[in-house]
Amino acid sequence: MDLGGGGVDSTASSEAEVEEHVHSLVKVNVGQFYGIEINDFAVSVANAALWIADHQANQQTAKIFHRPLINLPLQDYQHIVVGNALRMDWNEVLPASECNYIMGNPPFLGARWMDASQKDDMLRTFNGARGIGNLDYVTAWYKKSAEYICETCIQAALVSTNSIAQGEQAGLLWKSLLDDNMKIDFAHRTFKWNSEARGVAAVHCVIIGFSKEDTRTKREIYFTDGLKKEAKTINPYLVDAPTVFVERRMSPLSAPHQMVFGSMPNDGGNLILSDEEKGLIEKMNPLTAKYIRRFMMGAEFINARIRWCLWLLDASPSDLHSMPEVMKRVERVRMHRASSHRDSTQKLAETPTLFGEIRQPSSDYIALPKVSSERRRYIPIGYLSAQVIAGDKLFVVPGGTLFDFGIMTSQFHNAWMRVVAGRLKSDYSYSNTIVYNNFVWPEPTDEQRERIEELAQVVLDARDNYPDSSLADLYDPLTMPPDLLRAHQALDKAVEQAYGVNFRGDETKIVSHLFKLYAEATKD
Repeated sequence: MDLGGGGVDSTASSEAEVEEHVHSLVKVNVGQFYGIEINDFAVSVANAALWIADHQANQQTAKIFHRPLINLPLQDYQHIVVGNALRMDWNEVLPASECNYIMGNPPFLGARWMDASQKDDMLRTFNGARGIGNLDYVTAWYKKSAEYICETCIQAALVSTNSIAQGEQAGLLWKSLLDDNMKIDFAHRTFKWNSEARGVAAVHCVIIGFSKEDTRTKREIYFTDGLKKEAKTINPYLVDAPTVFVERRMSPLSAPHQMVFGSMPNDGGNLILSDEEKGLIEKMNPLTAKYIRRFMMGAEFINARIRWCLWLLDASPSDLHSMPEVMKRVERVRMHRASSHRDSTQKLAETPTLFGEIRQPSSDYIALPKVSSERRRYIPIGYLSAQVIAGDKLFVVPGGTLFDFGIMTSQFHNAWMRVVAGRLKSDYSYSNTIVYNNFVWPEPTDEQRERIEELAQVVLDARDNYPDSSLADLYDPLTMPPDLLRAHQALDKAVEQAYGVNFRGDETKIVSHLFKLYAEATKD
């Protein structure tokens, strides 16, 4: 208390010292954050968000020290600037020598959805490197970060669409980043980011932390169930396994049979028939029944939908002319192809009775849908008769045996697919050149092979117990019959034994093992 004689209030002095001490213990402040936003409104929002976060942090700190912590008056640091981050030198915003961390949530925009300006951003950032047309927009922030980090100890972490850690993109991106001596420090595997905005679909994301090689020795992988695991190396697919790139391969690395696309109609829909159209055209001319076959794309295969096609491969000219309704459709196919801007499609107008591409097996075959729900533990795979025409949204394995089916429908193959396949939205987008051709098959003993064949048949028999159920019904995790699940689990165990391991279904270990086998098989 000041009594008017110029004395010093020791209590006030003590309070000021404590306040100063508390503030000295707080090592983070708004002025330490720098950023780039592409529009001025976003800059204002970012600045406001920083002060809100500062206030929230002060409240938490106040609980620790049992006294309020207030930063007034607020200071405008103007460290968040307006600009295109991909066309700016980040050192002009903050010299790399003064930076510790890079954090961000770059735009989620797929490779096929960029406008001309964004495509130009990609070309500039990656210096026109080969394959960048297949990279999502977010990857440019990885490249810019890597160049900025350069010879520093800066650690970066970016929230990204999970597609950059799958399929072809993982290799394209990380080949470039490894040239910049980057290594993954930590990763959060795929999780669903639900937007609070109405009508906006959930995005499947990953978080990847990276820095210059040897900056960190401890590496960790985080999972959606809250678990985390230490890793020796985190590869581009966010797996504790050697850093290898699973690239397109035109022939199988070790699979015994080729996998190819089914036949592509390229017909404008004129060779494809609904159940009703089939009935009408056959009623008008019974001869057409000779040339109508069951037709399946992936959706028909999985959901047991009925569609048909005109399969005129062996139709004689006289038969064709005696089917006027068929000839009308053939003429529309010709017109559709002739009006195309592609020379190859125009060439197909010369053979309008035929599918654009024909790859139909001459005997029964294994079929696998190109796209399948990410909810399923197993991609529905099955056998189809040679009389069923497979469309180009089905992959086919001509000559596939029961052993082939057993390996392909096993957890080992599905686990590999989940890591290296691309995505269509959140669904698995299977690829013969990426998934199947790079999958390392086991080398079983005769006894192990026979056991896998036996249990593969048990899976097929379990399906037959439910003749009215589609594969979608059978492989929905909520409706999968217990006997079918048990059959798959027994088969999974037998396949594990064929690989000479006992992981008890631990998918993390399975994938790491498969990557090691892949690295060994491709080391030359």
